Amino acid sequence: MYQIQKKDGRAKRGRLQTVHGVIETPVFMNVGTAAAIKGAVATTDLQEIRTQVELSNTYHLHVRPGDQIVKKLGGLHKFMNWDKPILTDSGGFQVFSLAGLRKIKEEGVYFQSHIDGRKIFMGPEESMQIQSNLASTIAMAFDECPSSTLDRDYIGHSVDRTTRWLVRCQEEMKRLNARPDTINSHQMLFGINQGGVFEDIRIRHAKEISRLDLDGYAVGGLAVGESHEEMYRILDEVVPYLPEEKPTYLMGVGTPANILEAVERGVDFFDCVYPSRNGRHGHVYTNSGKKNLFNAKYELDDRPIEEGCRCPACRNYSRAYIRHLLKAKEMLGMRLCVLHNLYFYNTMMEEIRQAIEAGNYREYKKRKLDGMQGK
Repeated sequence: MYQIQKKDGRAKRGRLQTVHGVIETPVFMNVGTAAAIKGAVATTDLQEIRTQVELSNTYHLHVRPGDQIVKKLGGLHKFMNWDKPILTDSGGFQVFSLAGLRKIKEEGVYFQSHIDGRKIFMGPEESMQIQSNLASTIAMAFDECPSSTLDRDYIGHSVDRTTRWLVRCQEEMKRLNARPDTINSHQMLFGINQGGVFEDIRIRHAKEISRLDLDGYAVGGLAVGESHEEMYRILDEVVPYLPEEKPTYLMGVGTPANILEAVERGVDFFDCVYPSRNGRHGHVYTNSGKKNLFNAKYELDDRPIEEGCRCPACRNYSRAYIRHLLKAKEMLGMRLCVLHNLYFYNTMMEEIRQAIEAGNYREYKKRKLDGMQGK
């Protein structure tokens, strides 16, 4: 059950009760595609850096090690040693990114594994069955994520098919949650709004899926090549047509600035690979902007990545040492940067929640953005 605790303009401070604990929103979900955060980050680290939700990928876990294996081992929570909420995305985005290896039909998608080339079929029922085997807290509906560059006619037909698939997902989840051998019989389902950059298609789709009374609603198909301005325009138009009393999730977004802007537009769930991917390349987030620790100016810098930061990297190591590790290709350097970045994101979300509660979110957003832009 989701409850709004406080509103500040359109920004929402919410609380989602789940079978694996409470999620305080707005929240950033830390992305562990194959049931682990890239960069040698363990679930014990996630506890230390105050991660609320871990996100794993349905397609990747279906291919390797196999969702049946995860089920036999007690589900993702037991497999990973993680007792807090997990969201699994449906596999749709990964399937549709395999453009040359797939064929879309009404029943689902036929495609080849990117690992060994074997033929795989995934439709709404298959995606729900895989996610039920994984036993995640929140399952995402199987949708088509079309490129934002496709024409209006294709996007319209694609959205209609996504709606039909969503109904099938809902029916299959109901069936699976009632089975006696289901690990998590309280699994939640979030639907996904699509429509490219066409506001009218987005709004029509939002109205259609809102009638299904799902556990939450996501805006998908953004941050895939369109400008930030276009993304904000779509959010301005579409979010008011999604149920305010349900969680709103902007998929695959994004930079700290993207998150700050989207919160102001009523979004309260986020995920992105940026903090871990950038960290693995020595790029770290701070309140005064992003820093590249490979730069020579940090060679003799004995300060932490950010003064006052309480992450495991900043509490114990200097920029100079971490730079040395990165240059020497020691995995510890990568790991420390990833931990710092995830801590920065998780802490920013705590600040966002506090600012909404205090009724000064707009001032907080401006101060945060000005700082990160060096103003």
